[in-house]
Amino acid sequence: MNRVFPVLTVLLAIVLFWYVMAVHMNAPWQNQLNGRAGLENVPFTEFAQQTWSQDKPVLPAPHQVVGEIWNATVALELTSRRSLAYHAWITLSATLLGFALGTGLGVGLAVAIIHNDASDRSLMPWIIASQTIPILAVAPMVVVGLGAVGLTGLVPKSLISMYLSFFPVVVGMVKGLRSPENIQLDLMRTYDANPWQVFWKLRWPASMPFLFASMKVGIAISLIGAVVAELSNASGGGLGVRLLTGSYNGQTIQIWAALFIAAGLAAVLVAVVGSAERVVNRRMGARA
Repeated sequence: MNRVFPVLTVLLAIVLFWYVMAVHMNAPWQNQLNGRAGLENVPFTEFAQQTWSQDKPVLPAPHQVVGEIWNATVALELTSRRSLAYHAWITLSATLLGFALGTGLGVGLAVAIIHNDASDRSLMPWIIASQTIPILAVAPMVVVGLGAVGLTGLVPKSLISMYLSFFPVVVGMVKGLRSPENIQLDLMRTYDANPWQVFWKLRWPASMPFLFASMKVGIAISLIGAVVAELSNASGGGLGVRLLTGSYNGQTIQIWAALFIAAGLAAVLVAVVGSAERVVNRRMGARA
């Protein structure tokens, strides 16, 4: 209870502030609507209800977003292209594939950098430079370029996710694989351990906290990459497509519902990585 109460208090404050801002931001348009309808001196409580029930509000009220999520998930068939669950699955598929590819690439590059000075000097600057390119510029080129050679659907989106997610993994793993102290490395040499044994019995276990911390960041960024890639391919479906169509049609409630579903997916994925970390720590004998 001591942990739940502060969270609920902050959540309640956010919801109340949201309702207040919905009245403030939707009021100008509601005043125009009331003027056209000849309504004057509308009581504040009624006026607030009007701002919270607009079809295309500037800022939808929380209950409108919750209602849209319910209507677009539970109230529809999962296979319907109008269902948020359908689009969330498309985004999740690209996210997971891109995250797996990015994690594998990041770990592989980190191992190469640790064991080869030339790789360290040549790869690391390019890895850092790769993240200076705006993803909004890269995504359309990748989607269109791969589409020209017949690669469409999941592959281009997963590559964008991989492009974003590999960076925190490679940086974290380089730090983790270098975390053993010299005295520990000297002890392994005293035992006549070969490089593979040093890696597997010392460097790899020492890097686990860094790996999972990087994976938590990487899987969240991977979801962002999938959504951005979907903005460049409106025919493929996904939460990015829902955001795009909502912006075209002025459906702010649809936009906010898709944003909340994406945020919920990210929270669940990060929690799954955290659970995997606890399992690995227990198997390695780490203290809770």
